[in-house]
Amino acid sequence: MSHEPDRAAAIAHLMRAGRETSRLSTVFRYAVAERLGLTVSDLECLDHLADVGSATAGQIAERTNLTTGAVTSMLRRLQQAGYVTAERDPADRRRVIVTPRPERIAEIERPYERFAERARRLIEGYRVEEVRLLVRHYDRMQAMYLAELDHLRADDTAQRSA
Repeated sequence: MSHEPDRAAAIAHLMRAGRETSRLSTVFRYAVAERLGLTVSDLECLDHLADVGSATAGQIAERTNLTTGAVTSMLRRLQQAGYVTAERDPADRRRVIVTPRPERIAEIERPYERFAERARRLIEGYRVEEVRLLVRHYDRMQAMYLAELDHLRADDTAQRSA
């Protein structure tokens, strides 16, 4: 007896679950951003800075998939609101290094605390092999997203040149 129908059904279920998780993640991010008086792009920028510590405006543009002009406006807004500092790079005066203000990052993390605790408890229920599988899956999904973003950027560039 073949298990192919079971496999196809399981894959379809996984794909639906992934789409729904992505959708709910987006809805959640919008709700958190609204609660903080920020845009989702602002939140993505601040999340990235919380992870890396500091970044150039160009790195932020790449990470958020925004134009450099949009990033400049966003950084000005975040700087005026006290979320980040922006300093000229002493090694290259054309570049701006953006750094989050730690006390404000803690404020941004607050709406995620309950979710993060629930996620931690959920993951504790998995065997180490299951956690490793999930890490591989997320790593591969991230690579796919990055490749698709590159593809979209290349298409946009080609369309502007035509």
